[in-house]
Amino acid sequence: MFKHLIVPLDGSQLSEAVLPVAIQLAQRLDASVTLVHVIERNAPKAVHGERHLSEPSQAEAYLKALMKRMFPPGLRVESHVHTTAITDVARSIVEHTKEFESDLVMMSTHGRSGLRDLFFGSIAQQIVSLGVPVLLVRPEEGRDHPKFTGKPLLVPLDGTPLREQALAAASFLAASFGTGIKLLMVVPTLQTLAGVENASKVILPATTQEMLDLMNEDAVAYLEQLVSRLKSEGREVTGEIERGDPAEMIVAAAQRQEIDLIVMGTAGKTGMNAFWSSSVAPKISSRTHLPMLLIPVRGGSEKL
Repeated sequence: MFKHLIVPLDGSQLSEAVLPVAIQLAQRLDASVTLVHVIERNAPKAVHGERHLSEPSQAEAYLKALMKRMFPPGLRVESHVHTTAITDVARSIVEHTKEFESDLVMMSTHGRSGLRDLFFGSIAQQIVSLGVPVLLVRPEEGRDHPKFTGKPLLVPLDGTPLREQALAAASFLAASFGTGIKLLMVVPTLQTLAGVENASKVILPATTQEMLDLMNEDAVAYLEQLVSRLKSEGREVTGEIERGDPAEMIVAAAQRQEIDLIVMGTAGKTGMNAFWSSSVAPKISSRTHLPMLLIPVRGGSEKL
C-alpha cells in the first residue's frame, strides 16, 4: 500500500507545500515519487499569484530543478510533463496514476470556500470521486510545512461498513509510523440536523430527539465493539463520541487531541451531488490546516 506517490505541481510555492510530507512518507514507506505537471488548455498566466507553467520545456526544467533542490540522495524520484494540453486536470491526474501504477496522489490546497468550490468541487475531490486516494495538505501562512511527528491519526466514522473502508489505510500508516489511531463518531443534535432530517425536527421535534438519542446509544455500542476488535488485532486504538455538527466536531477533536492526520472515507462527491448531501470532507479541509487522507469508498449510502 502506498508504494508509488504522484505529486501534481503547477509551479507555485503553494503546490510545493506538500513536498515535505511526500518526502517523509516516501522515506518511511520506501516508496517512489513521480512529480507531474500537466499542460492545461487555455491556462491562466498566473496561478496563486505566481507565474503559471504553460510551456513543456519550462515545466520540465522546473521539475528537474525541484528534484535536485528538495529531494535527498537515495530517494527514488522521477518527473513527468504531460505535453498535450488538456482541460480536465483531475481526470488527467487519475490517468497518470494508472499509467505509472501509482496508489496515492499528494497535493496542496488553498482551502478556500465559495460557490465555485461548492458546486464544482476541488480537484482533490474529483480525483477521489474517480477512485484514487488523495493526501491533501493545506499550508498555513507563516508556519512550517506540516510533517508527521508521531502523533495519532484521527478516523471519523458513521457506524457503517462504508466508512470503515478507511481503516485499512489508517492502520497501515499507524503501523508504519509507530503511532495510534483515534476513532471518532459524531451524532447530530436537534439543532445541527441537516438535509432531509432537518425537516423532521420541525414537524416532529420530540420524535426526532428520541431518534437522535437512540442513534447515540447505537454509536456507543458500535464503537465499543470496533475498538475491542481492533485492539484484539494488535492495534493501538481509542474511540470517542461527540454531539453536534460533524465537520465542526471533527475539526475540534483533531485540534484538541493533537493528531497528525485525518483519515476518512469519502465518495468524493462534487457539484450538486455534494451540495445536497452536505458532504463533510470539503468542509473539514476548509477549516483545518491538518493533512487529510481521503480514501474512496464504494457501496451503500454515504452519511459523512
